[in-house]
Amino acid sequence: MRLGINLGYWGAGMDGDNLAVAQEADRLGYDVCWAAEAYGSDAPTVLAWVGAQTENIDLGSAIMQIPARQPTMTAMTAATLDSLSGGRFRLGLGVSGPQVSEGWYGVKFDKPLSRTREYVEIVRKAMARERLTHEGEHWTLPLPGGPGKPIKLTVHPQREHIPLYIAAIGPKNLEQTGEIADGALLIFPSAEHLEETAIRHIRAGREKAGATMDGFDVCPTVPLALGDDVNGLADMFRPYTALYVGGMGSRKQNFYNQLAQRMGYEKEAAEIQEKYLSGDKAGAAAAVPHRLIDQTTLLGSVERIADRMQAYAAAGVTTLTLAPAGFTLDERLAALRAGTEALERAGLVD
Repeated sequence: MRLGINLGYWGAGMDGDNLAVAQEADRLGYDVCWAAEAYGSDAPTVLAWVGAQTENIDLGSAIMQIPARQPTMTAMTAATLDSLSGGRFRLGLGVSGPQVSEGWYGVKFDKPLSRTREYVEIVRKAMARERLTHEGEHWTLPLPGGPGKPIKLTVHPQREHIPLYIAAIGPKNLEQTGEIADGALLIFPSAEHLEETAIRHIRAGREKAGATMDGFDVCPTVPLALGDDVNGLADMFRPYTALYVGGMGSRKQNFYNQLAQRMGYEKEAAEIQEKYLSGDKAGAAAAVPHRLIDQTTLLGSVERIADRMQAYAAAGVTTLTLAPAGFTLDERLAALRAGTEALERAGLVD
């Protein structure tokens, strides 16, 4: 099992440390550094900044939002970053959510599965430097009856095939991801529930495409906090878990809330959402079960973290992306080093 890091959103308060974290991960041999975007910092700019000041670590978008860009623009950005970084870019895509898609980008959040499939098809064609033509439900290239003509990408990516990942949560999205992508970006992964909530759906998609799980990258993001007080460490992540389970999306459409329900937390997920949406964020955080946090994070000593890493590897994780937590840069770097030490203790180093 390989390790990655996730810097999250630039502008979240620890930006001055993020570059040092990425550089230390590069020195330690981490496989990939991911950056996120929502409606603040954009992922490609952060990755270009990090890529210019690191040497070996791959650079991944987790995610570039589909409603934010035309697919050909995404292909241009991916090819440019891959070329500039010497073949280190990984393209992670996702549809975002209804509130961001419609409220920030003005793009209707409808038919996310067919939109994603079509988007990926166009991006792959463009990155392969084919003369681009496409007739679909969501995009037509070139536009009919006008001056447009089929053209191809002028930039040559460093590699013939840039790895393409999709952020997926729901069963249908996971299955399609297995069918059309090279990897899946997962969030709130529980090793105990990973087969039923994710892997079996991905496997079904791989089978539909006539492929196996070999070479497919199962890549969840897991917060990591180092220390002796597991309960206290878990409390650090209560607001984070409450935000996603309770406040991401609407009352009717919250993918993270639905995931918590599929993991067996139906009653708790409903309570968290009710309190969060009514404005009681502290109450929502308090309602998050300790076990839910503990199952979806890496907490405690190096030995305890190593045991959890073994569970993730046994569940089918191929790249475990860590979000090292801490109140200072030194604490985050210590968590980062603990990740590599735990991987070694778990016997999971190639």
